[in-house]
Amino acid sequence: MKYIENYTKYLKVIKNYSEKTILSYYDDLVEYKEFLGNNFIDILNIDYEVVTKYLKYLYERKINKSSISRKLSSIRGFYNYLVRENIVQNNYFKEVSNPKKDFYLPKFLKNEEMDKIFSICEENSPINQRDTLIVELLYATGLRVSELVNIKINNIDFTNQTIKVLGKGSKERIVIYNNHTKKALDTYLNDGYHFFNKKNSGFLILNKDGNRLSDRYIRIIIDRLVRKANLDIKISPHTLRHTFATDMLENGSDLMTVKELLGHESLDTTSIYTHITNEQMKKVYENAHPRAVKK
Repeated sequence: MKYIENYTKYLKVIKNYSEKTILSYYDDLVEYKEFLGNNFIDILNIDYEVVTKYLKYLYERKINKSSISRKLSSIRGFYNYLVRENIVQNNYFKEVSNPKKDFYLPKFLKNEEMDKIFSICEENSPINQRDTLIVELLYATGLRVSELVNIKINNIDFTNQTIKVLGKGSKERIVIYNNHTKKALDTYLNDGYHFFNKKNSGFLILNKDGNRLSDRYIRIIIDRLVRKANLDIKISPHTLRHTFATDMLENGSDLMTVKELLGHESLDTTSIYTHITNEQMKKVYENAHPRAVKK
């Protein structure tokens, strides 16, 4: 465990990874160490045969490809660290590739579904003001939940209607919010925020105790609003991020702008949304073109 703990310290101090990412790496490595222990293999004395056995073990558990990829990446990074520190000579996990990801289209909301959610958002109490602002911000900016809950008041440029957020890998970016969001933000800060801000907190989104709202509770809020809107769908806060990206592209935004607003590292990640808009165009074409409409 000593080497794993030293590696996680390295990720925190040198690589500046988030606590959530480090915990994920740690869990993957502990699980890997348990696999080795069950097979009487020392973590510093493995070979390619051990790698293939571990791959077989993962596939036999029938876990999804993205989870397998994450586990392999965690272990590959760990052995890269051990090689750099001259603790081991070879990283055998560099000899295997991650499984190809299954292609999927992110789930997003239709305009009428978003309209229903906004129609039941109220501003008649501090809680409703806060929850309305949460929906407005998620849809207007495409923020991740982790980014939303970490917004501080001094991150907001009220004049230019922009917010500085800290994204993955502690990378800063600027997101823009619209006039609907401005109204919800002003209402909350002038009224409901004083109800929540019992501890003179610098954070924007707070709970009843005056502490920063958790990622998990944001999900509960979204579930509650979906039920209140009588929508027979299951969504997460991330669905609003997908909806933001899809609507931006469908209404004429270029891919690079959406990439920057979402804080994606690669344009390939953002390009998934072009498949959604292409699917939509195909449906419109099939329903509208005289030679495509089914008789």
